[in-house]
Amino acid sequence: MERLAGKVILLWGWRRALAALAAGAFAALSQPPFDFFAACFVSFPVLVWLLDGAASQPGERLVRRALRPFAIGWWFGFGYFLAGLWWTGAALLVEAELFAWALPVAVVGLPALLGAFYGLAAMLARLMWSDGAGRIAALAVSFALAEWLRSFVLTGFPWNAIGQAAMPVPLLMQSVGVVGMAGVNALAVFVFSAPALAASRRGRAAGLAVAALAVALHAGYGLWRLSTAEAAPPALVNVRIVQPSVDQAEKWDASVRQRIFRALIDLSARPPAEGAPAPGLIVWPETSVPFILSEQPEALVALADLVGDGQTLMAGAVRIEGERADARYYNAIVAIDSAGEIVDAADKLWLVPFGEFMPFADLLSRIGVEKLVRSVSAFSAGSQRNLLSTQGGATALPFICYEIIFPGTAGYGDTKADFILNVTNDAWFGDTPGPYQHFRQAQIRAVEAGRPLVRAANNGISGVIDAYGRVIDAFALDAVGALDVAVPRQRLASPAGRPELAGLAVVFLLALWAALGLRAAVNAD
Repeated sequence: MERLAGKVILLWGWRRALAALAAGAFAALSQPPFDFFAACFVSFPVLVWLLDGAASQPGERLVRRALRPFAIGWWFGFGYFLAGLWWTGAALLVEAELFAWALPVAVVGLPALLGAFYGLAAMLARLMWSDGAGRIAALAVSFALAEWLRSFVLTGFPWNAIGQAAMPVPLLMQSVGVVGMAGVNALAVFVFSAPALAASRRGRAAGLAVAALAVALHAGYGLWRLSTAEAAPPALVNVRIVQPSVDQAEKWDASVRQRIFRALIDLSARPPAEGAPAPGLIVWPETSVPFILSEQPEALVALADLVGDGQTLMAGAVRIEGERADARYYNAIVAIDSAGEIVDAADKLWLVPFGEFMPFADLLSRIGVEKLVRSVSAFSAGSQRNLLSTQGGATALPFICYEIIFPGTAGYGDTKADFILNVTNDAWFGDTPGPYQHFRQAQIRAVEAGRPLVRAANNGISGVIDAYGRVIDAFALDAVGALDVAVPRQRLASPAGRPELAGLAVVFLLALWAALGLRAAVNAD
């Protein structure tokens, strides 16, 4: 191991950049649909050794000292996000004649931008670097900070956080309810980096022992929590999830909108299986209604015929306020009762840049850059997240599309809602890793919140997830049909009370370890 570490440490120039790029790309295999988390046990030791080789020279300027580890981290992040997010370019091929020009921006530009966060992490870690276990504690702290910054800088895009690699199955997801994503991210990087200590002499035993203890607690707590779960919780509501798999190229085609609407109604109106109860809630995916409902009274009449007494339809739809030039459009979920009336609505709060709105619209329009996703109009963001209620009294906390990827956004066992509702349209990305990665993040939000989650996606993955992150039932990608599932009544409190504070404590302890390691290294010199 020392011989391998030595070779990596001595890499220079383009060879070092290539090694960082390859290590980052290999780490992307830890994310769905591959879930090869062992890849990180290779990638992160390589990153540690590359940073070992980024030592500053006597008299070297601060900027140059900082840029060397930043470049290593950037190449690692660029490889990680390039291999993990290449599928974002598929959205631009739906209307290739209009948007194919932007393919390099999505496939290369986004990973290049996100790579800067990991570059910052590597640069910060190198400032706290030592020659023992303290250096992997420094790397863990720095990556936890980088992932936190990714959750809100430039509107936020915390997709495929490193900590998710440590949560491929529900048994290994339970820790997120104790230390939050910040704690999981930090501990995951520490554990994944621990094999690098095999080539170290100082702090090897302590570092490997702490890593082993973290793994044991992570898996042991998950095993205990699942073993104490109620075997057959009572049903909260019987839900029918409609997955129509509408071709994205036809989504807003006026000539087929009635056919799409009729397909949704036909799937929703199918009789339940023999002996099964009728659904109390019907859920349609994001923007599934292919027109403005308030402008189509005949559509509301058809929905009144569909929705029975005691039932509620929650459908993704475009909502409009105002008229003509002053009109504002919202990506929303509307609740419709048996009278065909829209009784409530919840608007999307986090909009997708360049998809649902144009940042710096006036400036970009002058150079011909337009919104990359075709819909009725640019959307406005909602002002608050409204709870939606079924006719039976069950309350849903609604999230539209990628709103579900933000850590802690559904709370930590303290939400007033009975379940989480996530509607989305991942048809933009076809049969790529994207929909699988999106679904995994929904699972993690369910565990964080301690509530079951109902998910309706245009082409999948639709299904019901319980409060422990276990999939009760789901449709495969591109399936067409109506899925009837009993949503369990589960309201799980967080065992840590405030997991975000517990996660902060984990990061602080690792930072203290890194500081002590740095101090010891300085004194030794």
